[in-house]
Amino acid sequence: MSVPQVSRRVVQKVFAAEQSDGVGVRLRRAIGNRQLRNLTPFLMLDHFTITPGSGFADHPHRGQTTVTYMFDGFVEHEDFAGHRGVIGPGDIQWMCVGRGMVHAEMPKHKDDNGNPLPNPVGMQLWLDLPKSAKYVEPSYQELRSAEMPHQHPRDTEPAETEGKGWEIKIIAGRSHGGESPVKWPQGAGCWFMDIKLDPQGWVFQELPNGWNTILYLVGGTVTVGDKDAEYNQYDTLVLTTPSDVNGQDGVRITNPTDKPARVILISGEPMKDRVVQYGPFVLNSEEEVYKAIEDYQLGKNGFERAPHWQSEIAKGFR
Repeated sequence: MSVPQVSRRVVQKVFAAEQSDGVGVRLRRAIGNRQLRNLTPFLMLDHFTITPGSGFADHPHRGQTTVTYMFDGFVEHEDFAGHRGVIGPGDIQWMCVGRGMVHAEMPKHKDDNGNPLPNPVGMQLWLDLPKSAKYVEPSYQELRSAEMPHQHPRDTEPAETEGKGWEIKIIAGRSHGGESPVKWPQGAGCWFMDIKLDPQGWVFQELPNGWNTILYLVGGTVTVGDKDAEYNQYDTLVLTTPSDVNGQDGVRITNPTDKPARVILISGEPMKDRVVQYGPFVLNSEEEVYKAIEDYQLGKNGFERAPHWQSEIAKGFR
């Protein structure tokens, strides 16, 4: 006898309006805006487009994880520890900045032969770290699209529980027999899925019990759970977080229309520590934030390379 699927419900909807950030970057801030803050462990979620003449030049971080997931185009990354690379359509960079990192993220608008490339479009997520991981050494996980599992409905499972007309790319976490290789520090768990639904398609995605979960509508229209309310492009949906479920905890997402839909699902392990954020510094007290600013300015405690380092990719942009 199969375990019943128990879908979470939507408790808050926020439309991600377009705004500017960085130098000339256009984005939709799904998390971290006035309507949606302090949903642990999520600090920020941006749906960005980087046009020519814009980008993110050299800047510091401490105390969080940043995740960049590309939809289209190419972004080049360089940091003061000597790492440099390019991520393109479908790729991710999962960076735990820990005690300190200075880096730049710049778009590539032309290939090596001078041919034009599409404007970079993607998502960037900032995640809090537990107190125990705030001062770990920085680490990277970069994966190409082909290195991440792409799941589809399985013929071996009952159609009434497996759903139909869907594809799930597992950026982090697990889904329908597949699991991403992305790892995270103890107490900093996060599942990240890119879900595509055909017209009239539906899927039930399991979720870790007790984790906070959001959906972001990249395109199309969906319903959630057994409700008829429809949600549309650029809506951010906060789901219920039940403490006890008599069945399989998860969310049912349905595309009730005759056009495709695309949803980003992110579920994170909640944290109980106090959060004090000043720009790219995310710590647990004001004193730690003041110390982070001092360490960065004086080049110590993880920022030793900062005073004399400038990226190559952001030259002429500062």
